[in-house]
Amino acid sequence: MLTRLLYYVIIIPLSRLPFWCLYIISDGLYVIIYRILGYRKKVVSTNLKNSLSHLSESEIKRVESLFYHHLCDLVVESLKGFSITEEQVMQRMKFLNPEVFDPFLEKGQRVVLVGGHYGNWELFAQGIDQSIKHKAVALFTPLSNKFMNEKVKHSRSKYGLDMLSIHEIRENLASKTDELTATIFGSDQSPSKKQRAYWLRFLGQETALQFGTEKFAVEYDMPVIYGEIRKVKRGHFEVVFKVVCEDPKKVPFGYITQKHTRLLENAIHEQPEYWLWSHKRWKRKRSAEDELHENILDN
Repeated sequence: MLTRLLYYVIIIPLSRLPFWCLYIISDGLYVIIYRILGYRKKVVSTNLKNSLSHLSESEIKRVESLFYHHLCDLVVESLKGFSITEEQVMQRMKFLNPEVFDPFLEKGQRVVLVGGHYGNWELFAQGIDQSIKHKAVALFTPLSNKFMNEKVKHSRSKYGLDMLSIHEIRENLASKTDELTATIFGSDQSPSKKQRAYWLRFLGQETALQFGTEKFAVEYDMPVIYGEIRKVKRGHFEVVFKVVCEDPKKVPFGYITQKHTRLLENAIHEQPEYWLWSHKRWKRKRSAEDELHENILDN
């Protein structure tokens, strides 16, 4: 009951406000979340210092402040997502080179599309299906609250994207053999202890990486494309697609994981304030049994 009240009395009315008004709210949130409450400030500060050790203390503080501004913008932009129009989505999330998918479409190939929590991934989800010729399908982990689960799922998928569990995606691949899909994976969350991890140096630190993207691509022999989100200005983004691997069965073990991880790492180094630094990315530590993989990419 409380969740429904929150949704209909607060979330929906806020989502219907114009963007300029939402960004005033975001500026206020920045003061509260960063300056007053210090939300996850220790986590963010530690992550930045360990990952961007080449920067001075003042530069780290500048990135930290910019990150919290971006985080607050993400909060209000996510709220806007509940009522945003399709036209507004396409005005604010520009997909610059969707033709990257066309050669695979012509060959009748399904593809894997991988990205990270960088820029605005919620807006990306709402715009991707209209922008490529493949049918966009995203891996979705249900929320514990059933009511909000349905509302969030509807918000992300209302302009074409299918939100499915991994079991449903596998069923679709088996049953809808004539449907050319682009299956979307988020690659930069920390794997649980139960998940198989691929250990690599990422942002200068030993990092447990999720291996699902590569495993899925190899298992179904699907080319892999990386989607890089770039923030142009407040509330406006561009996406550039880059081919990671055309033939996953012919590359060495770990190649796909290393390639899309390095692409994300490069984007973070270019504009570090737009990655999700508040995530406890390095909470899992490598044990003696875990192999730390060396770089296998061509320099």
